[in-house]
Amino acid sequence: MLRACALPALILLASCHTAVLSPAGPVSAGERLILLDSLAIMLAIVIPTIVATLVFAYWFRASNKRAQYLPDWAYSGRLELLVWSIPALVIFFLGGIAWISAHLLDPAQPLKSKAQPVEIEVVSLDWKWLFIYPQQHVASINQLTVPVGVPLSLKITSASVFNVFFVPQLGSEIYSMYGMTSRLNLQADQLGSYFGLSAHFSGDGFPGMTFDVHAVTPQQFSDWLAATRTRGPVLDDAAYRGLLKQSQNVSPYTYRDVRANLFEDIVGQRLPAGEGPVTAVTSPATGAVLAQRGN
Repeated sequence: MLRACALPALILLASCHTAVLSPAGPVSAGERLILLDSLAIMLAIVIPTIVATLVFAYWFRASNKRAQYLPDWAYSGRLELLVWSIPALVIFFLGGIAWISAHLLDPAQPLKSKAQPVEIEVVSLDWKWLFIYPQQHVASINQLTVPVGVPLSLKITSASVFNVFFVPQLGSEIYSMYGMTSRLNLQADQLGSYFGLSAHFSGDGFPGMTFDVHAVTPQQFSDWLAATRTRGPVLDDAAYRGLLKQSQNVSPYTYRDVRANLFEDIVGQRLPAGEGPVTAVTSPATGAVLAQRGN
């Protein structure tokens, strides 16, 4: 009954292809279930409260002579128990859902599957995303191709400023930080393309810092790997230093090979950091506005 009341709004939200309420994997499906369960629990107190307010207002209207006016009423133990017990139960149920789901949907927790996870190393740059497939020795910019029904084990870092990796229909946005590694496990259970984005403002090129996740069949994934290994440049130190330069609205492309331990050297700061945003600095001597880059 309570879920049915929210059905029209949920249908409108789910119609958007980037909506969190339109899941395409087990993580996003679990997150949607949490949202719906939380909504149902809160509506269990919100709807009766609204109805009771309307009923009381109608019954105790000035024209209703049957309504009893009791100005000397002061205390009712039963009413106090009712008033405090219902909100307490709501908080208890919401807290239980949050506690249990926080452990079940831990981003670093591997997903249960008979299939071997595909390892992917993710680097946020200014303003683009680098995806490295360490086992397959290929990489891509602003495009992530994955096999459907196979867990994805992602290691995420930033080569520049603080950022957030997020694919709404797959679930669990997570921080991308310079010098640190975040772990995230996702899975796409449906064929298709899913919108990914940076969920944290990071400078002028932020609006175009998006990417597509292409969920394909295992055979198509193998074909894509074979084709990728035959075209595109090699991602070596020189190519990576070129990626550190700021660029906006970068079209997707791939690298046919990746030098070993590139991701580890980025996290370990053995390679230079990105340029970072440009900050306006005023010279104390002349008052002139100077441009200064920094992380």
